[in-house]
Amino acid sequence: MFVDRVTVRVKAGSGGDGSVSFRHEKFVEKGGPDGGDGGNGGDVILVADPNTNTLSGFRYKQELFAENGEAGAKRKRHGKNGADLRIKVPVGTVVLEDDKQIGDLAENGAEFVVDEGGRGGFGNAHFISSTRQAPKIAEIGERREPREMTFELKLLADVGLVGLPNAGKSTFLSVVSNARPEIADYPFTTLTPNLGVATVGESTLLIADIPGLIEGASQGKGLGDQFLKHIERTRVLLHLVDIYDEDVVKAYETIRGELAAYNPALAKRPEVVVITKIEGHTKADISTATDLLKQVVPPKTPIRAVSSQAGTGIKELLFETLAAVTKASLKPRALKKVDDSVAVIELPASAKDDAWRVERREAGVFVVRGVKIEGFAARTNFDSGPGLDRLKVIMRKMGIMHELERLGVKPGNTVIV
Repeated sequence: MFVDRVTVRVKAGSGGDGSVSFRHEKFVEKGGPDGGDGGNGGDVILVADPNTNTLSGFRYKQELFAENGEAGAKRKRHGKNGADLRIKVPVGTVVLEDDKQIGDLAENGAEFVVDEGGRGGFGNAHFISSTRQAPKIAEIGERREPREMTFELKLLADVGLVGLPNAGKSTFLSVVSNARPEIADYPFTTLTPNLGVATVGESTLLIADIPGLIEGASQGKGLGDQFLKHIERTRVLLHLVDIYDEDVVKAYETIRGELAAYNPALAKRPEVVVITKIEGHTKADISTATDLLKQVVPPKTPIRAVSSQAGTGIKELLFETLAAVTKASLKPRALKKVDDSVAVIELPASAKDDAWRVERREAGVFVVRGVKIEGFAARTNFDSGPGLDRLKVIMRKMGIMHELERLGVKPGNTVIV
């Protein structure tokens, strides 16, 4: 079954807790701290696999949880790191969270860390110093909570076949490639996208047959809104128009309108217009249909007439399409224009990590934000007096306590990190 959109729960492994331990050996006086560090949690990693072509497997496996790190132990033994969870997905999969794209696996072998494992906490052996010989401090591992994400497949193909239902797309694909889509003489025969590889001379074309669109498809009518996304990544569109259609101009403009409504960039995509099912028609009929379409297609757009059943014009069309794909492949990708009115200052990584801010919420409540300080807080055991004291020392060294005092923090107020 072809599935191109799934929602899953993802959770990287939590870090293991550090250990508080002291050496207790015969004849070894004041053996000192020997608590080991906790292991790191495993990552959840997506891998683009060319042999995977659907997201159907996630219908039965909707929780992707990596392994937690193990706790540290005495004798400075480090906890075992949690194993990474590596998941194969089709090439062309994008990752969405809260309807925002956070990842795109558009190339074979591409990898994307969906959720990074939590860091293991330090054991008390980590905190020994000349002034602190017997620390009772140990960090807890960073915790990870499940996150809901959506995986969406957008097919990668050189050519996308578009047209009204029953325009002859599936028949064309079956003739030029090894694909075997369902074919019948009624609309909406194709209910899922099909991929086929066509050999053109010494080259090949990967062609995607997109289920037929109707007027209003971009707003959810028919099947189009489910499959329009698959056209976005094709380099060239083959726009098939049935010569038997009562109004070939309207048929053409209907599809063009839906493409533009879904994504304006699709209206500028290189296109070859194909008049189909010409078997049994006179040259005059074909010429009339061609002249009508010339009035509405973009300038310099090729118009070809073919019969998939008889094989008429197929070879010429494939070479025309190959030329268009080759030309489109040579064009550099457009860069996103940056608004000159917005000043962007890129800080060094260390400066970003050390940066923090204090927000005053309602009366008596202060919130501290910052990558580094939030990391320390996540690994602090708030049930441990020494651990809490250590966090306060860190906040004072970073200048956070001074800022809190300046803002008027008082005993009994709430400070959230």
